[in-house]
Amino acid sequence: MKNVTWSSRFTKQIDAEVLDFSQSLSIDIVLYDVDIRVTSAHVQMLSSCGHIKASEAKAIIKGLNTVKKMAENDKLPWSIEYEDVHMNIENALVGIIGDLGKKIHLGRSRNDLVTTDLRLYLRDFIDLYLLKLRETQYVLANMAKEHSDSLFPGFTHMQVAQPVTFGHHLLAWNEMLFRDETRLLHTREIMNMMPLGSAALSGTSLKIDRKMVAKSLGFKSITLNSMDAVSDRDYVCDFAYANSMIMMHLSRISEELVLWMNPQFGLVDLDEGFCTGSSIMPQKKNPDVPELIRGKTGSVYGSLMGLLTLMKGLPLTYNRDMQEDKTLILESIDTTMSCLSLLPRLISTMKLNKNKGIEIASGFFSTATDLAEYLSKKGMPFRTSHHVVGDIVKFCEKKSLQLSDLTIDELKGFSALISNDVYKALDPMTCIKSRTGVGETSPASVTKQANAVLARLKKSGFKK
Repeated sequence: MKNVTWSSRFTKQIDAEVLDFSQSLSIDIVLYDVDIRVTSAHVQMLSSCGHIKASEAKAIIKGLNTVKKMAENDKLPWSIEYEDVHMNIENALVGIIGDLGKKIHLGRSRNDLVTTDLRLYLRDFIDLYLLKLRETQYVLANMAKEHSDSLFPGFTHMQVAQPVTFGHHLLAWNEMLFRDETRLLHTREIMNMMPLGSAALSGTSLKIDRKMVAKSLGFKSITLNSMDAVSDRDYVCDFAYANSMIMMHLSRISEELVLWMNPQFGLVDLDEGFCTGSSIMPQKKNPDVPELIRGKTGSVYGSLMGLLTLMKGLPLTYNRDMQEDKTLILESIDTTMSCLSLLPRLISTMKLNKNKGIEIASGFFSTATDLAEYLSKKGMPFRTSHHVVGDIVKFCEKKSLQLSDLTIDELKGFSALISNDVYKALDPMTCIKSRTGVGETSPASVTKQANAVLARLKKSGFKK
């Protein structure tokens, strides 16, 4: 069977193996809904511009609605003989309303149709992503308020560094996700330009109203160069990059959860619903969901690199290579969305071991910086106080003591500036309460920041 879409100058039908190799239906079938939406808007425009009769437009749109219902009810006879979702829909439409259905391709090409469909499809997915990201931010902000004064160790180089609050750490995760939200909104803005009407590459001789179609489909504007419009996949790469950044952040969060749950840390416990056991070791409770999120990050990175490699050597305008963009971006979306969907429940069911948090945050000389600042407040240059406290730490290590274990006389031996008020400076809770600036770790700052996050989420339309 020859493909009636493009085979008018061919004398031989396509090789069966080549057909199977080149078809995209198995991937782009997910675009059927947006393809019908785009075609319906295009048909209405053709009627408005006088290229088809109003009665014809009405019959076509009615037929498209029938095709949509058939697809939704698994009654549409999809076939790779028609190569892709677009021609399958057109073929089904012609089967329902006859040759009138062939008029839908007037003033457009598959080149501009496919990129219009994909922009619309990805734009809808970004809206869903935003909902998932905001749901996680909502969970984090509420947990941060709950743990605004829960002592927790802060790390650098995976070594205990300074005491913080658990709420402060949760809000650090929130900042990562807020940047992801901002990045997605920018990506949505970039892709929200409609290319339909660019046709194959040079536009159409028909007088059409592209802005009418753009408005109908919710696009902010129309593309300004027909050659670029049909060959642009920057927005796909941008989305893949946004996915990669999201997964990088989720992987970092997951890494911390895996470490914290390790019995040697014992800082948190994950709900059993997000863990598995061992086939041989009955005592095991493994943090499989965070480990899998961490592992799945690699395939999302791979999709980004695949897209960049796909596009790097392509001349203007459309090339069949671009068909592969959907395989890569859809896999990236599926993986990222599955991880985003699990994250709010994973975090909300996590339990903090407060006693362990206090124990670790209070040890390992975590208030050494506060002791140095204590001396500096009394007039000692910070570089000098840094050196003095370093000597105190070395002394404690030799004696197997913590800073707060030293007597006042022992401390005075290092500096005459030290007095009895030093023990207040060495108390971890006092230390965190003193950090009241914007973005700092005090309970008051954490509560204020968490409330600001919740207010922003409410303003953006998020409702829980």
